Amino acid sequence: MPTADQQPAQSDSAAGPERAQRMPRAQRRAQILEAATRAFARTGFAATGLDQVAAEAGVTHVILYRHFASKSDLYRAALDRACTRLTDAVGIDDYDENSIPTLLRAAAADPDGFRLLFRHAAREPEFRDVIDSLRTESTDIAARNVADVIPEGPWRDWAARLLPTLTLEAVIAWLDAGRPDPDRAAERIAHAVHAVIDAARTE
Repeated sequence: MPTADQQPAQSDSAAGPERAQRMPRAQRRAQILEAATRAFARTGFAATGLDQVAAEAGVTHVILYRHFASKSDLYRAALDRACTRLTDAVGIDDYDENSIPTLLRAAAADPDGFRLLFRHAAREPEFRDVIDSLRTESTDIAARNVADVIPEGPWRDWAARLLPTLTLEAVIAWLDAGRPDPDRAAERIAHAVHAVIDAARTE
């Protein structure tokens, strides 16, 4: 049983890029997901066709459908990949002085995946569950971390909800601005984070 993505029954013209580059199935899937992440991050789910993804990956539609049953299936797999990469890089533990620098490094290493998660998925109802889950986890972590400095009540809830949103939007804005001043970017974002915490205090 062949493990590569080819089936000999296809003609040269039908196989195209498939015959030009034999690739193990797992490697081909990863290649398609990488290309899909780039394509979807440019124009979002609705405006990106599978023909664009196939062209980006250098494969035929036959190969694409061999790995993914539909555009929705491919998009969700791209989101899952981006989420796994981010979680592996950042972790899911409490915040500390390394959290923002680590988040910036993760975003810089996979900017398309970061934008896909936090810019596009949040606007697409079919996939909103992915970002909602991430935001819920982030809000819970923020609430635990500000508990010692913000009294219990609506302003702590406000800060816990705002801090993850502010931080993620700040990182996306940093990416969009061309990643300026990378050595001090985390410090600058931390200033904004501390400003929210100070604003939420009600002594």
